[in-house]
Amino acid sequence: MSPSVTLIVPVFNEQDNIQPLYQQLRPVMDQMGDVELVIVDDGSTDATPERLQEIVVRDRRVVVVQFRRNYGQTAAMQAGLEQARGDYLVTLDGDLQNDPLDIPMMLQKLDQGYDLVHGWRKERQDTFWTRRLPSMIANRLISAVTRFPIHDLGCTLKAMRREIADELELYGEMHRFIPILAHGRGARCVEVETHHRPRIHGKTKYGLSRTLRVVLDLITVKYLLDYSTSPMKFFGRIAVGLVGLAMAAIAVVIGMKVLGGVDMTGNPLLLLGVMTGLMSIQALSIGLLGEASTRLYYSRNHRRPFAIRKVTGGRTETIPMRRTG
Repeated sequence: MSPSVTLIVPVFNEQDNIQPLYQQLRPVMDQMGDVELVIVDDGSTDATPERLQEIVVRDRRVVVVQFRRNYGQTAAMQAGLEQARGDYLVTLDGDLQNDPLDIPMMLQKLDQGYDLVHGWRKERQDTFWTRRLPSMIANRLISAVTRFPIHDLGCTLKAMRREIADELELYGEMHRFIPILAHGRGARCVEVETHHRPRIHGKTKYGLSRTLRVVLDLITVKYLLDYSTSPMKFFGRIAVGLVGLAMAAIAVVIGMKVLGGVDMTGNPLLLLGVMTGLMSIQALSIGLLGEASTRLYYSRNHRRPFAIRKVTGGRTETIPMRRTG
């Protein structure tokens, strides 16, 4: 029988946090009853694997997924979601900064009809200049670009329904965009305040170096949300703008030749017109290739550019659409 709740914890070099984490999660798991704990070891090079095996021996509710090498938190999160068997899935960090006591509250929100609940570390216990300030700027930028109101996109503590997790495809640094990706599929999301504690053991795996990767993934997310099912809408607009610029440049060059006798050879506006004309052809070509790739993606993998919440009437049972491929 499958558990009703699965807790998913990605870890990397957290040997001093494994046992305290389990000790804090165990009473919460006992309270929830039908639960499993999936811990994904993202290629740790310290004593984390040994600490995890000690827990597996003592508690049959614990499942450990061990990577051959370090692939990153997004890959670990995806592996945990795929291994989970529960109807409700909860993700949290393994550094003891998330409070397990917030989990029952988030599950209650799911019972109220929400599909995904994501945490807001309102009183965040991290350094201001290197962690909190960059996070605040990034959250405001992401919220403005995606039009998704959120205060803390970097909080790992989340709770979601099984069907929402089945539709997620995570790569790069996409784990932080889970609420936005789910919202784009029509999920009902809500942000709740959660507790946050200072890190006691180990070193943080995040820093300013990830800022560029987050920005690049934000561009990807924006494209996926608005143009993934019709790339020509994006590249076609670029092509039209370039064609307009090319025609304007050529018209000015012709006017300079006819009215002022200016030699067209070597005229920078002529070069601009030719260059933008060629760029417009490239943009149209990319758009057409994108349209063809989109059609192949959905047809060959039996995917659909929509998500059905439920089907009622005319049947004796509801047939869920599962992701294949």
